Amino acid sequence: MVLTLLLLLPALPAFGKARNDVYPVPCSQLWDAVTITLGNPGDYKIMTSDDSEMTASYTVTGAVRVRVNSVTLNQQDAGCEMNVKSPDAGYMVDDESTFRKRVGKALAKLQAAKPSQPASTGR
Repeated sequence: MVLTLLLLLPALPAFGKARNDVYPVPCSQLWDAVTITLGNPGDYKIMTSDDSEMTASYTVTGAVRVRVNSVTLNQQDAGCEMNVKSPDAGYMVDDESTFRKRVGKALAKLQAAKPSQPASTGR
């Protein structure tokens, strides 16, 4: 029984679910953060990318097992939903979580670089 369990452990990522997160920003702004993240050749290799549909498929640079991951953005009432699918998200490898963290950092840098709006004087 233990041997069977050990043999099934590598298959756990195949049962991983895609996770959707909603960001309180327009999809165009989140897509900029996604493209900045994917543009780092030390981390990712873009397989396909469609700016109008805000979708991309990519692989992780230097991964032992090359798997194609994908990201899709969908406009929501409260902001933008990011859907990341990674066959390696799960037990031993968590490319999905790493990608989400990198997108979050890129988004924070973009927001920090935006010039602040002058305060309204109410006149």
